[in-house]
This record gives sequence, C-alpha cells and structure tokens, in this order.
Amino acid sequence: MALFVGPLGMQELLIILMIALIIFGGKKIPELAKGLGQGIREFKTSLKAGEEEGQGTSQAGAAKDS
Repeated sequence: MALFVGPLGMQELLIILMIALIIFGGKKIPELAKGLGQGIREFKTSLKAGEEEGQGTSQAGAAKDS
C-alpha cells in the first residue's frame, strides 16, 4: 500500500518526523501538536463566525432594499 502526501512519500515523512523528534525531543512534540490543534480550532470558529455575520448582514440588506 503506497501512501503519498503530495510530492512527499512515506520514507520522506518518516525522515522528517525523526529529525523533528531529535530536534524538539519527545516531550515537546505533543505540546507543539496541541498548540497547532488549538490554533486550527480557533481559525475554524472565527471562519464560522464570519460566515454567520456575513449572512446576517446580507439578509438585513435584502430586507432594507425591499
């Protein structure tokens, strides 16, 4: 089974992960992943809030035009 992520194959990803483990250490990587996950979650919630705000203003604008 071949696993490809863009131009990187499985071997390249393993090498990158091993280098990250050596540089940051085993204790720091979960902390980095947790921070990344929180950042992604905040980004998604802000996008949803922006979409809801945009829909509310477009509906209000349509009501004013009628």
